[in-house]
Amino acid sequence: MKRSGNPGAEATNSSVAGPDCCGGLGNIDFRQADFCVMTRLLGYVDPLDPSFVAAVITITFNPLYWNVVARWEHKTRKLSRAFGSPYLACYSLSVTILLLNFLRSHCFTQAMLSQPRMESLDTPAAYSLGLALLGLGVVLVLSSFFALGFTGTFLGDYFGILKEARVTVFPFNILDNPMYWGSTANYLGWAIMHASPTGLLLTVLVALTYIAALLYEEPFTAEIYRQKASGSHKRS
Repeated sequence: MKRSGNPGAEATNSSVAGPDCCGGLGNIDFRQADFCVMTRLLGYVDPLDPSFVAAVITITFNPLYWNVVARWEHKTRKLSRAFGSPYLACYSLSVTILLLNFLRSHCFTQAMLSQPRMESLDTPAAYSLGLALLGLGVVLVLSSFFALGFTGTFLGDYFGILKEARVTVFPFNILDNPMYWGSTANYLGWAIMHASPTGLLLTVLVALTYIAALLYEEPFTAEIYRQKASGSHKRS
């Protein structure tokens, strides 16, 4: 899916760790403190639980899937020829992406529900924070979709459906790649609302997979638009 509105660039909680963690507050080592917090979170997680494994697989598979298929289409145009139109081919890919994303969200939720809650996160304040993050994520995702349009969101540039100019309206005027970070905020808010250490760890994985996807996507997308600009310059 598209992250950026720029077609050329395509774009520790002390109550958890406890006052004596890692030798006490008088002898703070931030790297060691972070390790203690991570260890505390991992103590709530069974990595061999089938629902957790399913969540990890879907989180890591989805960006790989849409990048591999989109690049294959850009190289071969086989989907466009099969459907008789790049638009229909793009729509077909979008349907599979949406279905896979629904599956990812379902697996994420099941992994949280199957594993313990963290009492220190199970508070009205934490729930309100999670709800706010979820709302922020929904706003970023939906506003990104409306700003980019359907084909702009679902990798239309890999199908030859190129945008004429950079998208600069909200939320692209305040944040790069708002759709990816909005999605990450959704998962983070959902995890906090469920007081779920499992959800927090899976959210970290979501963020890491999006960062990896951006490193993979942005140079390739920039090259697509560089070739477009070069072709336009030659014709002129």
